[in-house]
Amino acid sequence: MPSNEQPEWPSEDTDVSSGESSADGGATAQLPVPGKVSLPESPTLFVPAERDAEKTQFIPAAKPDAESTQVIDLRQVPERETEPHRVPRPEPQPAQPAESAQQPQPQRSAEPTTQPRPQSAQQSAEPAQSRPQPAPSHEPSQPVPPAAVPPVQPMRIEPSGEIHPAAATTGEEKPPAEPEPEPKRRRKGVLISSVVALVLVIAVGAALATPYVSNRLGLPWAPNLPKGDSPEPVPVALSLKAPSASSPEPTSSGVSSALAGPAANAALGTLTGAVIDPATGELLWDRNSGQFRTPASTTKLLTTSAALLAMDAGTQLSTKVVQGSSPDTAVIVAGGDITLSSLPAGQESVYAGAAHLDDLVAQVKQASGGTIKKVQIDTSIWSGAQTAPGWAPDDAPIYTAAMTPVMLDGGLTVPTNDHSVRVAQPANAVLQTFAQRLGATASGPAKAPQDAKVLGEVKSAPLSELIAHALEASDNTLADAIGRMTAVATGADASFAGAAQATLSVLSQNGFDVSQVKLSDNSGLSPQNSVPAKLLAQVLAVAAGPDGKDPRTAKLRPMLAGLPVAGGSGTLADRYEAPNSRSGKGWVRAKTGTLSGVHTLAGVVLDEDGRVLVFALMSDGADQDPARAALDVVAASLRGCGCR
Repeated sequence: MPSNEQPEWPSEDTDVSSGESSADGGATAQLPVPGKVSLPESPTLFVPAERDAEKTQFIPAAKPDAESTQVIDLRQVPERETEPHRVPRPEPQPAQPAESAQQPQPQRSAEPTTQPRPQSAQQSAEPAQSRPQPAPSHEPSQPVPPAAVPPVQPMRIEPSGEIHPAAATTGEEKPPAEPEPEPKRRRKGVLISSVVALVLVIAVGAALATPYVSNRLGLPWAPNLPKGDSPEPVPVALSLKAPSASSPEPTSSGVSSALAGPAANAALGTLTGAVIDPATGELLWDRNSGQFRTPASTTKLLTTSAALLAMDAGTQLSTKVVQGSSPDTAVIVAGGDITLSSLPAGQESVYAGAAHLDDLVAQVKQASGGTIKKVQIDTSIWSGAQTAPGWAPDDAPIYTAAMTPVMLDGGLTVPTNDHSVRVAQPANAVLQTFAQRLGATASGPAKAPQDAKVLGEVKSAPLSELIAHALEASDNTLADAIGRMTAVATGADASFAGAAQATLSVLSQNGFDVSQVKLSDNSGLSPQNSVPAKLLAQVLAVAAGPDGKDPRTAKLRPMLAGLPVAGGSGTLADRYEAPNSRSGKGWVRAKTGTLSGVHTLAGVVLDEDGRVLVFALMSDGADQDPARAALDVVAASLRGCGCR
């Protein structure tokens, strides 16, 4: 405690002299203690030691262990009730010798934690030696009342004699540290996140409240939520019904009556056509059906029917690679497959189920051990010109490709788009691509050695699938390739002329009258083709006839699967939308044909009585869009008639 400060003592505190007797036997007067004492900081009581007369350092007095610093921790003092503590008065000690009394009193390094009692003048005048000193005792000390804590800083006396300031305690409880304010950026981020979350909750709630969403999710507040029990499921037959053999037969007069108006439309120009009942073979309607007209793409009906009659529907086209004249040479042997895919495995071009060039490359690498350095190509299976008589100069590569017996993706520049332009030299493109992927050099055309070792082989999709694509997409390149398949199968020359002749020969051999039919190609791209509507109707009637009645029917039936569906697929996908033709949507299946001034439509339709009718319509000299729309109305009229 600083010398200029005096401790504050309670005004009621008094002391009695040693000569006076008191009720407590001379003890210090009782000091009032608060009801409950709390030590905020648990102060430590330091007891100063007596000074050694021979040394300047302080030594601890009356301690059991002279090598340790005596520290009394007030935290061990139990809390007491409000009853005042009684402190016994120390017993008087014998007077010290005069020599000891003359020694100056050492200055205390720290005041004891117990506050000194106020003394009278007489007591103050007494020498320090005459004051009674407490005798050392090992008895447990009485609890020291924490009535007051000296405000001065306590000192710690180490065993070595060094004095160090001890941590002083003031008895005041330090307020808790205020938390540091969060950065403004963090508070701003939290605010933004809260706003975003609120907006999302509002948006989701608004969305769930809309009738459309609540109806789709079946929420309790949905307007369309069923008010009663769900109805029992109704059995549904997931199959088309076969044409009815017991339905009333259509009549010639009924069909003529139904077609009288639509067939007279001036937009059709010069119209020829025929309607046949395939169940009986009867010609129900005839409009100059024996006249020869340009069939355009309906020529494909003759091409595909001849191929099905000449070959098995599962026939596949092969592309091989054989060893050349030297072990480091390979030869691609073209087999007529123009659908070979350039795309990686797992991806398909417009030709579903096509073989992949990469598969062929992998086979050759494995079979040759990677020794192939040079690749050649053999296209001798086909012969003649690569374009047909009657084609316009730009028909290839715009509407078809130059005909070679092997192509990548039908020669399309975009394998997934059947309307893209074709490459100029399809066979050469195969050679270059194959050699590049094999890591070899392309070395031009060559004839494969006889009985050469086969290094690899891939095959096309079956003939039935090729025919379906040729009819649905009206693929000119594929149709001419199918015509050459018929030529190869029948031993004819695989050229334009040889394929056309092979087609007519097969049809003739199977009972169809083709005596005056002229074909310049098998795709119908050539305007030099000449076919009567009656022939087209007869071929379709055999394909749509009753099972078991005609042996040709089973072979020709796959052709019907490739016919475009009105308003649904292929070249008829965007037609039959007009009010006067909409009744035929989904019921008419027919092959289309279009050239400049030529519009044809030939196929089958199921009328309202469940009877199948076959038709062939050929229009000349009319504008394209009006003529197409008029042909659609004629076919749709067959759907809506009972024809009796």
